[in-house]
Amino acid sequence: MKKSNNRLSPLTLAVHAGSVGDPLFGGLVNPIYQSSAYNYDQLVRYPRYFNTPNQEAVVKKVAALEDAETGLVFSSGMATILTSIFAMVKAGDHIIFQNDLYGGVHSLALHELNRYGIAYTMVDAADPRNFEKAIRKETKVIYIETPSNPLLKITDIEAVGKIAKRHGLISMIDNTFASPVNQNPIGLGIDVVLHSGTKYIGGHSDICCGVMVSSKKLTALVQASASHFGGSLDANTCYLVERSLKTIVLRVRQQNQNAMALAEFLEAEPKIGAVYYPGLKKHAGHAIAKKQMTGGLGGMMSFEIKSDPEKFIKRLKFIRKAVSLGGVESTICSPCKTSHVKLSAAERKKVGISDQLLRLSVGIEEVNDLIADIQQALPIETR
Repeated sequence: MKKSNNRLSPLTLAVHAGSVGDPLFGGLVNPIYQSSAYNYDQLVRYPRYFNTPNQEAVVKKVAALEDAETGLVFSSGMATILTSIFAMVKAGDHIIFQNDLYGGVHSLALHELNRYGIAYTMVDAADPRNFEKAIRKETKVIYIETPSNPLLKITDIEAVGKIAKRHGLISMIDNTFASPVNQNPIGLGIDVVLHSGTKYIGGHSDICCGVMVSSKKLTALVQASASHFGGSLDANTCYLVERSLKTIVLRVRQQNQNAMALAEFLEAEPKIGAVYYPGLKKHAGHAIAKKQMTGGLGGMMSFEIKSDPEKFIKRLKFIRKAVSLGGVESTICSPCKTSHVKLSAAERKKVGISDQLLRLSVGIEEVNDLIADIQQALPIETR
């Protein structure tokens, strides 16, 4: 599906897509439809069938922002990813993953896929040709994540999409770090776009959900599996997700701006080692990121600190120690103790995750306050 030339601005879509209001009393906000039982004369609606009004409202917003035909909302990001993968493959099939993935997906591949007779290969995504080299006759899916968690590596989305289409494969992307505001992979040739909606889509660190968007044809395949697996989202949470989506563009744009300023500060700070942020010109994927992240270069970064990471985190005053990301508040964590704790030390080393690495999710606070907080937390002996 090619991007529409006459589509509305993301700001407008975020506010109005899917928000039809209250048809009974004329309210501007969609009602919360608590029903788990619906009249079946026209359409059999049921929460586990992923077709209730509040579920559909969320999907319409995200699909509009991603320029997709339709999609599904789930109870978590991992429910979204697992269901979408299992809808596309069966025993005997093969998946190609890039090797630097969110730890939960990496763990899923390592510990679950082989149990169901699904083979996989992990490749270095720095060179898209590695995906093509790994294709077998039983390959069905290519799965990428860009920017990657936690090293912010950039994969050439358009190149991967072309490879998948050339070989008749389904291409899937975890677009969580970019958000629908900064990056729209369907316009670059990707078939299925996945989000942990717990992050930027929810945006306030109080919602757990996931969203996939795609064509009507592929979404129908995922919906068929989803109705069996049961990872649906309740009406109240859907209402909160829809409400949060109305401000996603404003939030993400501020996070983009703050992150760029913070990355430049960290890069110039001698007490900090390597800084991983695609907005920096020294970043290996900077040129590709500028090309495909047309809305902005994101609010996520990671960096290596030369002193004790835990002591540094404890000295921070309002940048919070937390495991999630994408909220309005800035949060920091150690990937080796959180997102990638299920990987062995050797596995983490293989993908470049050191014990000194810290992942920073930049919020919407005043950026000078964020810089001051980091400065005061750095150890005195290295100042």
